[in-house]
Amino acid sequence: MYRIKEAIIVEGTYDQIKLSGFIDGIIIKTNGFSVFNDKKKIETIKTLAQKTGIVILTDSDSAGFKIRNYIKQNIPENMVKHAYVPDIRGKEKRKTTASKEGLLGVEGINEEIIIKALKDAGCEVDGIKHEKKKTKEITKSDLYLLGLSGKEESSKKRMQLCSELGIPSKISANMLLALINRLFDYEQLNEYLKNTEN
Repeated sequence: MYRIKEAIIVEGTYDQIKLSGFIDGIIIKTNGFSVFNDKKKIETIKTLAQKTGIVILTDSDSAGFKIRNYIKQNIPENMVKHAYVPDIRGKEKRKTTASKEGLLGVEGINEEIIIKALKDAGCEVDGIKHEKKKTKEITKSDLYLLGLSGKEESSKKRMQLCSELGIPSKISANMLLALINRLFDYEQLNEYLKNTEN
C-alpha cells in the first residue's frame, strides 16, 4: 500500500475501488457530472484542499477534463495538484464496449502508471515529497522557442511529447505548461526534446 498525503479526487465508484486496492489515503469520488450540482461535495473538497491538499486524477477523456476544470475553478490554485493518466486505447474489463472516445479510464490503468502520475504531480507518497528542483521556470515564450507552440510542426511535437510523458493529448496549453514545469527546468526540457528527436 502506498500512503498518499493529499486527498485524491476521482470520477466514480470503480475508480475509487481501484485506488483503494493499493493506496492508503483519502479518495473522494465526484460521481461524474453530478459534482456540478453538489455544493456539499465541493465544500468537502475545499476543506480537504485546506487540510491536506488535493490531487485531481480524472480520466483522460473530455468528460474527465470538464470535471477537472470545474473543480480547479472552485479551489485555490496553490492547494490543487493535477495527476494525469495517459491516452491508452482499450476498454475496462467490466464493460462490454469501449468508452465513447475509446480510452481507458482511471479504473483501467495499471497501478505503476497511477503512482508515477501522482509522483509527477508532486504528491507526497510514503512520506516522500516529490518536488523537482528547477533552475529556470519554463514560460510560454520558451514553448515557442522550443517549437512546442506557434509553429507549423508544433501540434505534432506537442502530441509526441504528451505521448512520451504518458499524459493525455487533450491537455490544455496552460495545464501542459504547468506539468512541464513540474517535471523539467528549461535546460532539462531542451535536452529531453533533443534526445526524443533522434
